[in-house]
Amino acid sequence: MGTVAIFGAGVMGETLLSGLLRAGRPAGELVITERRPDRAAELAGRYGVRVLDNADAAAAADTLVLVVKPQDMGALLDEIAPHVGDDDLVVSLAAGITTAFVEGRLPAGRAVVRVMPNTPALVDEGMAAVAAGSTCTAEQLTEARELLAATGKVVEVGEYLLDAVTAISGSGPAYIFYVVEAMIEAGVVLGMPRSTATDLVVQTLYGAATMIRETGQHPTVLREQVTSPGGTTAAALRVMDDHKVRAAFISAMEAAATRSRELAGG
Repeated sequence: MGTVAIFGAGVMGETLLSGLLRAGRPAGELVITERRPDRAAELAGRYGVRVLDNADAAAAADTLVLVVKPQDMGALLDEIAPHVGDDDLVVSLAAGITTAFVEGRLPAGRAVVRVMPNTPALVDEGMAAVAAGSTCTAEQLTEARELLAATGKVVEVGEYLLDAVTAISGSGPAYIFYVVEAMIEAGVVLGMPRSTATDLVVQTLYGAATMIRETGQHPTVLREQVTSPGGTTAAALRVMDDHKVRAAFISAMEAAATRSRELAGG
């Protein structure tokens, strides 16, 4: 993979940088760019990586990871395009920016991969989806997958599915936090100290997710195992059904996917 340059050292840029270092990549093979001098100095001191300007970073890198805001992508691509070599790989983490948009601003034939990450990458439990551009080889797509694997799990999808990925795993952590908030609030309503309710809910969430992953059983089976006939869980689920909670989740995620398409100009 050679030298990796990360353009834009915000939260996700730093997350990827630290993940690559934890995964064993030498600091000497990593370069970052950052507009704010104080932030650049902070990261250089913390991680021991080089800080270069955009053009120099592009010239030095074999893999260019673009982690800037979508509205800044056009200007960045115009700046780095003359320095992207034939065999370089360009990986874009900007929401809504298509591979065609990136390819159109680079010299012809450059390999592009688009990624939709999510914030649990901060704790190495990310879920990233990768989609290949028109000239990306299988080997280059594998390189991109290996890069993202430093911060969690990676799945390959067709680019047409990335709006759905955004709605499910991209925005998904917020839905989980929303449910956790509600469950904690319920504990408070039932007379429990907030700290105790928080411990109960967070561990229950962690345990349930671990059961799904480690048992390999369908969530319906796991839910039925908890739901005794005429019991407390059945009473709670009946109320959720009355309030159309399942339908609300599906509608909400459809709305997120629609908004993702709108933001991408589609």
